[in-house]
Amino acid sequence: MIESVKIPVIVSGATGKMGRETVKAIAKAEDMELIGAIGRNHMGEDIGEIAGCGELEIPVTNDLEVMLAQGAQEAHPAVMVDFTHPSRVYENIRSAIAYGVRPVIGTTGLSLSQINELSIFADKASMGCIVAPNFSIGVLIMQQAAIAACQYYQNIEIIEMHHNQKADAPSGTAIKTAQMIAELGRKFNTTNAPEKEHLTGARGAKTNDQINIHSVRLPGLVACQEVMFGGVGETYTIKHNVIDRASYMPGVLLCIRKCLELKSLVYGLEKLL
Repeated sequence: MIESVKIPVIVSGATGKMGRETVKAIAKAEDMELIGAIGRNHMGEDIGEIAGCGELEIPVTNDLEVMLAQGAQEAHPAVMVDFTHPSRVYENIRSAIAYGVRPVIGTTGLSLSQINELSIFADKASMGCIVAPNFSIGVLIMQQAAIAACQYYQNIEIIEMHHNQKADAPSGTAIKTAQMIAELGRKFNTTNAPEKEHLTGARGAKTNDQINIHSVRLPGLVACQEVMFGGVGETYTIKHNVIDRASYMPGVLLCIRKCLELKSLVYGLEKLL
């Protein structure tokens, strides 16, 4: 029997909470092979032991360039999954593409201009790249439900809640949800009374399409988003709550597989389904 070729995967940000979940998911996937783990702590330790899935014989390193060079030498195209920090993710993506390693990005905080620049870079290299503000299938369903509700409601606000170690606000998911709603070409919240904030930020952030986004950061939370609609005599709320980061893993694994089929950058998991 001919053994099938496994997808070589590098995890950047492997020692973080999302990185550890990703390591465990890749270790269980029959069509993938973890070849590198990049982190800022636990140097030299086995990432499998850190992630809690048993020894994998993959030591943690902080040298991204060396790992990407190794990925470029693999017989099968390699993929880099990035769960690092908004301050580093842009350069991580550019480096991966330059080495011929396909990036799958879960780190949020990229600006639209940065995404556009990376899209041009990926196009020139004919390189698949996926930037996904959220990997949860439930979030995609929530966003589609919000788009459907916009046909019947004109007043809308978004509340996103995350753990207090999240570095960016609003969340990439909230921004993406607002962008998807804005693509409908409608005007929202035009009937609101003129506002005066007595405390700056009391009404949250406001998009160019006048959609308010409120961010909450508390220990004990993982990730939660509510899209609230108001109408005459009623409100309608769509809510998605993550209670375990394992819920993101089916989407992460899907992106790893799909990335190999792409020749350009894709922004949003919904475009792959």
